[in-house]
Amino acid sequence: MTESREPALESRWKNGAIWPDNHGVHINAHGGHIVHFGNLWYWYGEHKIEGWEGRLAWHGVHAYSSPDLRHWTDCGIVLPVVDDPRSPICRGCRIERPKVIFCRKTGKFVMYFHSTDANHTLARCGVAVADQPLGPFRFLYAERPEKGCWPLDTTPADRDPAAIAACPKEEELKSWHGDIIRRSNILGRDLPNGQMSRDMTLFVDEDETAYHIYASEHNSTIHISRLTPDYLTHDGTYVRAFRYRWMEAPVLFRHGGRYFLMMSGCTSWAPNAARGAYADHIFGPWTEFGNPCEGTNPDNGCGPDLTFGAQGACVFFHENRHIVMLDIWNPENFIDSRYLWLPVKFQADGTFRLPYVESALS
Repeated sequence: MTESREPALESRWKNGAIWPDNHGVHINAHGGHIVHFGNLWYWYGEHKIEGWEGRLAWHGVHAYSSPDLRHWTDCGIVLPVVDDPRSPICRGCRIERPKVIFCRKTGKFVMYFHSTDANHTLARCGVAVADQPLGPFRFLYAERPEKGCWPLDTTPADRDPAAIAACPKEEELKSWHGDIIRRSNILGRDLPNGQMSRDMTLFVDEDETAYHIYASEHNSTIHISRLTPDYLTHDGTYVRAFRYRWMEAPVLFRHGGRYFLMMSGCTSWAPNAARGAYADHIFGPWTEFGNPCEGTNPDNGCGPDLTFGAQGACVFFHENRHIVMLDIWNPENFIDSRYLWLPVKFQADGTFRLPYVESALS
């Protein structure tokens, strides 16, 4: 009898390894989202190509399906780019961190993503909708959220007309202009046209209310926004969290009546130390408790100070535990970026830890 050359399932799903689909090709769904609809798991993410150009969207949002999180079928591109240069999803744009949720009220599958141009200047929220989990998704719009809406935690200083008028224009500021951004009323400046929306995630609470969590105000502050009952836009109710902490890649989940967030600092594709926070209400107040990571990634030697060389993408619930998916970005060859799945360990003090393990499926 000929011995099979296919690697054992456990080694195929070792963190940081090549994770093959049904064709034996590494899964190409980065910055993604894993969700369970019906009897299947679905994995949505950014389709990457080789090299530095892989940071841009040349194909669209890729999807895979699986009955068990171990055997994935390539389902192709479910939100394709177009060739119309006037479109926000024109080939060569950026379609980043796509997330998909199901709206029971309408029976529709709704996708949100960070929509911007090749130069990363637009900071918009893109939305698409489909009748089935594999689409095809129909692009609806890309715009900035909360146009004309003040947050729940607005202060009198936020509404000061003089401070708003004195705020530098958007093109004059970069996310690393920390001191200037702290002194500037960016919230008021952006009120008429909507707030900046970059790295993001979606969360559906136990009562089916959905929320959009995104980096705003030149990446300095996280916004948590409630969506309308059909999940297609924002209802004008939101808060500013972690003001002037410069965080991105939010991953939000709930356990035991408490809300948890894991985020990263703003260092582009380079890894940094993760940050953990908790709250008793999704709108806060939020309490930071430091870096939840524990252990070392033996493949690259990265420990908690570099989040094992990775950055959070999403969290999913499987076999009575939360599992965080992270991306090990490879800017030199984006298509070769790898994945980590790590189990969340909740602590008696109300926080959580994210220990490094070789495989979350073993």
